[in-house]
Order: sequence, then C-alpha cells, then structure tokens
Amino acid sequence: MNIKTLTANGVLAAMYIAVSALIQPFGFTNVQFRVPEMFNHLVVFNKKFFFGIIFGVFLTNLFFSPMRLYDIVFGVAHSAISLGLIILLSKYTKNTLLLLAANAIIFSVNMYIIAFELYLALGLPFLFSWVTTAIGEIVVLAIGIPIMYTLNKQVHFDKII
Repeated sequence: MNIKTLTANGVLAAMYIAVSALIQPFGFTNVQFRVPEMFNHLVVFNKKFFFGIIFGVFLTNLFFSPMRLYDIVFGVAHSAISLGLIILLSKYTKNTLLLLAANAIIFSVNMYIIAFELYLALGLPFLFSWVTTAIGEIVVLAIGIPIMYTLNKQVHFDKII
C-alpha cells in the first residue's frame, strides 16, 4: 500500500471515529443510526477505501462500544463481508447508482450478523433486532446515496487514491 493510499485510509478511519463519537448514543444496541456508515459507499467508487472503513469500524468499536469485544468481532465481520460483496458485485456492473443502492441493501440485509451479536451479548430477540438494525442501516445508507454521489462529482473518490 503506497503512502497516498495509507494516508487517505487513515483520514477515512479518523473521520469514521469522529462522526461516531458525535452520535455515540445512537450508534449501538438494537435501535441504531450509525451515521458514519455512509462512508461505506466510498468502496463503490474505489475499493481501496476498504481498509479505512474497516479500521474505522474497528477503532470505533474499540473506543466507544459498550460491548467492545462483541462489536469488534461482529461489527468488523459485518463490514468486511458486506464491503467484500459490493466489491465483488462491482466486477459485474459499473452503474454507480445501482451499486450504491445494492450497497445499502447488502449492508442492511447483513445486519443479521449484528442481530446475532445482540442476541448473544444481551439476550435481545434476534428477529426484532435484525429488523430494527436493518431499518437504521437502510435509512442512513439511503440518505447517504445522494450525498456521496454528489460529493463524488466534485471530489472524484475514484481518483483520490
């Protein structure tokens, strides 16, 4: 990984952590609106953002999560699996809006991983937790689609690193 890629991913991880710190009460448990999840859309524009997102999720869960160990394992796994799927899908389509929508759907459906975590850690009902976390995820990522799409026209995420 070259220095430019490393720096961009470090800044991305720091931004993920900073935004998470601002919304901390709304980023954990079974009803969550983790606003920095919008950064997941960056991988649609450039797969090299994978590591910054993963590192941001890891550090956020390490510093802020009330269920630190569970969130590190399950949260990072959820992000890595979901990002990996969108990277794989991007090999078959280049339609940015379709990929952004697919990203929102993939992340939301995969919230079963977080629901399972909440079931194991807190004994919360699995199906209820899946539905509530998926709703929070789809809302945040749906709001993020036009934001990231518009930002990309100005910033060109695909050319940053």
